[in-house]
Amino acid sequence: MTIPGSQNTSGSSRLQRPLREVGIVGYGAYLPRYRLPAAEIARVWTGGMGGAPIKEKSVPGLDEDVVTMSIEAARNALARAQIDPAEIRAVWVGSESHPYAVKPTSTIVAEAIGAVPNTLAADWEFACKAGSEAMQAAIGFVGSGMARYALSIGMDTAQGRPGDALEYTAAAGGAAYLIGPADESLARIEATYSYVTDTPDFWRRAHETYPSHGDRFTGEPAYFAHVLSAARAVLEELGAEASDFAYAVFHQPNVKFPQRAAKILGFTPEQIKPGLLAGRVGNVYAGSSLLGLSATLDAAQPGDRILMVSYGSGAGSDALVLTATENIVERKNRAPSTEEYIARRTEIDYAMYTRYRRKLKT
Repeated sequence: MTIPGSQNTSGSSRLQRPLREVGIVGYGAYLPRYRLPAAEIARVWTGGMGGAPIKEKSVPGLDEDVVTMSIEAARNALARAQIDPAEIRAVWVGSESHPYAVKPTSTIVAEAIGAVPNTLAADWEFACKAGSEAMQAAIGFVGSGMARYALSIGMDTAQGRPGDALEYTAAAGGAAYLIGPADESLARIEATYSYVTDTPDFWRRAHETYPSHGDRFTGEPAYFAHVLSAARAVLEELGAEASDFAYAVFHQPNVKFPQRAAKILGFTPEQIKPGLLAGRVGNVYAGSSLLGLSATLDAAQPGDRILMVSYGSGAGSDALVLTATENIVERKNRAPSTEEYIARRTEIDYAMYTRYRRKLKT
């Protein structure tokens, strides 16, 4: 079915809509079990003085990286979709912590889930919105008719310089989304919109171990300018307002930023509560908004309308509007929920964190 306005070439609409209706046919989250309390970081670097932006963050184990976690999330998405992985025509992994500089993450994931050899595979980068960027591409690929299914993943084992503010929040985890025909979906995708500028709020040059950031510059001209602009544009184009949605999900570098963005846009604390996870697991970077969306889908019921807005430093935001279908009731129970992964925790201290994240170079 062709979406009204999808073939508009006049430039009057800013929305991005595929030629045929598509949706999420399967989704899956993954979080490693280890948790480092923010108070433990403060104990080491400030003697316990000062506040902390979150309660704790997720930390990958010695045997976990973006590849292994992406495979777990992809398997959960396939469990919900219950399709033959050989039908997947694209496997795209968005991350800023791919384990290889020259070797794709996506081919390993595709091989592990049985999607090879008749598929595309590529890695995506755009700071924290690499995952939603991969989703956008999958929507277009399936929506154009070039594929029946495409898998997009946002996953990170984010880095933070020891003692830096980022170390409190830079966490690990993410989610996978299988995009397919709307009539098979658990959530139909109504429209998307992207807003980007060259705003250098966060960067890491080649051969540098840890990223640098513009401190307070990351707020107003970076995060809020892009998130609010993307959200307002998609709402305006659809003639919608905050009260038309059951839920909203925003990128979560910390707890305060998404709460403030939601309030400015007119969303209530109840609307963002299911997807507000940063305080409990940290900022999982490329998987942040995607993980928030998976938690929201876990809570959603048929007919619930959801707004998701990602953010990536550098800078840009993707806004996505979707509506849950009747299929969501049965499929959400076919794989572990996001909340189950959050609850599955083992607390570690800073010494163990240093070992797991290989902070000591020898």
